[in-house]
Amino acid sequence: MAFTPLHDRVLVRRIESDEKTQGGLIIPDSAKEKPAEGEVVSCGAGARKDNGELIAMDVKAGDKVLFGKWSGTEVKIDGEDLLIMKESDILGIM
Repeated sequence: MAFTPLHDRVLVRRIESDEKTQGGLIIPDSAKEKPAEGEVVSCGAGARKDNGELIAMDVKAGDKVLFGKWSGTEVKIDGEDLLIMKESDILGIM
């Protein structure tokens, strides 16, 4: 199934963090935080100004992004856990 977000929304796949610390300690699943970085899967066309003019998106599919810890809404599409968020929730492109 193909899914395209509307307007200024972005579909993001979380990128899992390392299982070990730099010192070599293994982090158990219960102590891990949800990663705040991901890869853009797809984007909407962009937001619109009051006069109807389209504001282009700054991100595109394939970009690696950093987003806020509690950003987005978790959804399951084709059995995969993804996030839908507004472009403004994205802090930057890596």
